[in-house]
Amino acid sequence: MDQTPSPTTPVGPRKTRARVLIVEDEALVRRALQRSLAELGYEVEGFTDRGEEAVNMAWELRPDIVLMDIMLKGDVSGIDAAKEIRQTTGVPVIFLTAYSEDSTLNRAKVAEPFGYLVKPFNVHALHSLIEMAVYKGGREAEIVREKAELVRAMAPGEKNDYLYVKNRDRATRLAISDIHHVEAMKDYAAFHVRDKRYVVHGSMQSFEELLPARDFMRVHRSYIVRLDKIQSIENGHITVEHGRAPIPIGQTYLRKLLDRIDPV
Repeated sequence: MDQTPSPTTPVGPRKTRARVLIVEDEALVRRALQRSLAELGYEVEGFTDRGEEAVNMAWELRPDIVLMDIMLKGDVSGIDAAKEIRQTTGVPVIFLTAYSEDSTLNRAKVAEPFGYLVKPFNVHALHSLIEMAVYKGGREAEIVREKAELVRAMAPGEKNDYLYVKNRDRATRLAISDIHHVEAMKDYAAFHVRDKRYVVHGSMQSFEELLPARDFMRVHRSYIVRLDKIQSIENGHITVEHGRAPIPIGQTYLRKLLDRIDPV
C-alpha cells in the first residue's frame, strides 16, 4: 500500500509552530508524516516506534499533539500508550490506523483519542485534526499535568509528608500536616495553610483522593478538613485552627464526621 500523503490543496504554515510527537513503527509512514508536518509548519519534537518509550517522551518533551499508530509492536500497544499519555499529561492523541472497521475504533475509544487518521492519510485532514486538537487540548493538558505532578509528589513508596502545589509558573512545597482545609472554587481549589492560601487547578474529588484519608475528610461538597485541626463543631459548622470563618458541614457528612472524631 502506498503510504505517501494524498494530494491536497497546499496549506500555509502556522504562525506558531505546534510541536508533534510521532509514534509509528512503519518507517515509510513515519517519513511521510515528518515531511508533511514540516510542509505544514509544524515541528517534529521526536519520534519512536515503541509504546513504552512514547509514554516517557510525552512526559519529558511535553508536545502539543501525539500522532500514535494503534497497532504498535512490543509489549505496550498504541491504545495502552495513548491512554497512559492522556492520563498523565493530557496531551491530545490522534490515532493512525490502516483499519477503519468498527471493532478497531471501538477498542481505541478507551484511550479517549481526539480523532483518527486512516492510512494513507490526507494532508488536509491531518492539518485540520491537529489544529482542532491543539486549540481544544492545550488548557486541558495543563490541568492534567498539574494534577499529575501532585500525584507524583505523593506517589506510593515515597514519604508522603508534603506535596507541591503549582500556581502559574511557581511551585510551592506544602507540608501536609500544615494544611487545615481545602476549599472548592469552581475549577480551582484553595489549600489553606495557617494565614495563607494557595489556589491551584483541580477538582475536590481529585484532592480528596490525593490527601491521606486517615487525616482528612470531606465535610461538604466544597470543603475538605484535616481532622486534628478541628477546634469545635457547633450549629452545623466547624471551626478550625487559623480558620477565618466557620466551615459548613453537609448533612450527609455530619454523622460520618462524628464517628471519625468520636467525641466523649
